[in-house]
Amino acid sequence: MRFLRKTSLCSLLLPLLVAQAHHVASQTDSATTQGPTSYRLNVVVDEVVVTFHAADSHGLPIRDLKLTELSFLDNGRSPRKVLAFEALQDRPVRAGILMDTSESMGPFLAGNRAIANAYAQRLLRQQTDQAFVMDFGHVSQVVQPWTNNPPALITGLRKIAASGGTHAGGTAIFDSIYRACLNQFGHVDHAASSNFILLFTDGEDNTSSVSLEDAAAECQHTNTAIYIFRADGPSAFGSTGPATLTKLAEETGGRIFHDTGSATGTDDDLAPWRQICATSTASSTSLQT
Repeated sequence: MRFLRKTSLCSLLLPLLVAQAHHVASQTDSATTQGPTSYRLNVVVDEVVVTFHAADSHGLPIRDLKLTELSFLDNGRSPRKVLAFEALQDRPVRAGILMDTSESMGPFLAGNRAIANAYAQRLLRQQTDQAFVMDFGHVSQVVQPWTNNPPALITGLRKIAASGGTHAGGTAIFDSIYRACLNQFGHVDHAASSNFILLFTDGEDNTSSVSLEDAAAECQHTNTAIYIFRADGPSAFGSTGPATLTKLAEETGGRIFHDTGSATGTDDDLAPWRQICATSTASSTSLQT
């Protein structure tokens, strides 16, 4: 298991420089005056909270995970102390439904809408959960902001189907993911909820201004996993779509499901959703490094 962490030293460096300057001044003063010259420097030590999902080989959550079964490394070294370890169950879910409406996804739009409709109608918990709907091609737009209202989500999904394939000029998957994490998940209490993006696409990005790595990093920053319904149409020779989607899922802790294009919205279509919702049971660990 690998955890990636980015640490900024800017906020710590300036106080340390100021403190060192103050300490030098205190030492200079004490050399010329006879008085108490005690000095104490308080340094904040990072306490890192790692939130993760543990799943078995079938993708189902492991609910009885014990601390003794885990091993943590920070830059190759074990943390000095594990302060807390707890399982967080039944947390609020925050879901973003992102649908690729570029020309290549036209044959899959009806099936994708049916699968997303089934989630809104049968699995969204109105008391605790919220979701938004975004469509994208060359540009992205939120067609339904955050809501816990299934009919509102279904109306937003219907708008996507009505405008499918109208976006000209290519597909910007990475830009859309980045904006969803920054502008949507970035404005919710993502540390207190289970966050995921449901991405319907074939993985062919040709117009994004940000990189896959930048998009994945923003997802990591907001604790947002990407679960992907990959269109199962024929891939063009030399297509990078499958590899792109695999990396997005791996970098964010998500999974890939195969989209057959079925517009039935049956229980079989709900099976991936149930696996995704089951992973809202997470283990949260507080580490002192």
